[in-house]
Amino acid sequence: MKRERATAVVREMLDRLEQGAWPLDLVEEIYLFGSYIRGALEVGDVDVVVQHTTDERWRLDSLDAMFSGRDSYVVMRQALRGRRRGVSFQFQDRSALEGEGIELLLLWRRGEPVDLARQRLAAIPPDPAAGRAPRDHILPSYEAIADLLPRPVRIDLHRLCTGDGATVSVFPLPDAQPRSTVAAAHVDERWNPHSPLRRGAAAALAHLEDIGQDLDHVEVHGRYFDYSKKDEAIECFIDLGWRYWRSATRYLDDGQAWFEVLPATARQPLHALYITPGARR
Repeated sequence: MKRERATAVVREMLDRLEQGAWPLDLVEEIYLFGSYIRGALEVGDVDVVVQHTTDERWRLDSLDAMFSGRDSYVVMRQALRGRRRGVSFQFQDRSALEGEGIELLLLWRRGEPVDLARQRLAAIPPDPAAGRAPRDHILPSYEAIADLLPRPVRIDLHRLCTGDGATVSVFPLPDAQPRSTVAAAHVDERWNPHSPLRRGAAAALAHLEDIGQDLDHVEVHGRYFDYSKKDEAIECFIDLGWRYWRSATRYLDDGQAWFEVLPATARQPLHALYITPGARR
């Protein structure tokens, strides 16, 4: 991503922050780090740390997300970046990043005018010699698609692969439709024909079908094909866009595989990240 576009993405985030609607009224501090603050003319995503407080609505929403296996930060991510891509968020991680020796640049703090954040953003000088910041927590199995993985995901994958014995495979995922009429009907029911999520789900189901996975034992983005069979053993969970990633460890601990489609977009080439539990689980 060109620096000019990255700057525009951050400016739009600040415009939304200025409106202050929930949950953005909970944001306390925003920091930038990574390639962008080093002045790189080409960046992957803009790395952003968000510190926030909570309220009763947030606590209730987080509990609901936890029990349903969703990522509780989906709402805040969407509120901050809208439909734009190009921002990688880390929430409540300022202390952890500082402990790793990572430089953080304060963009905005509650009580300050958002115009001051715009001035700080404009004051970051471009540096043609800066180059991309090196990616951390990368293993050879997913090095080729590291730019598609948010940093918290890379940290989790590194832990899973080196500490817990999980195996990760990464490969291109061609567009395809599942042969199963039940699977095809499930996809058609949930998403319209032009939805990126429909595209990703169909391709994932077709691939799993091709490698011999029984689709009756697959859960797709938080839902079963047939809810009456919800108590049957799930062998693989399909996730689209990291929405359920926080549940990945639970599935792997139960001996189930995880199939992540990335990116689930309308036109970009799809890739798949297939995680299978290791012998230690």
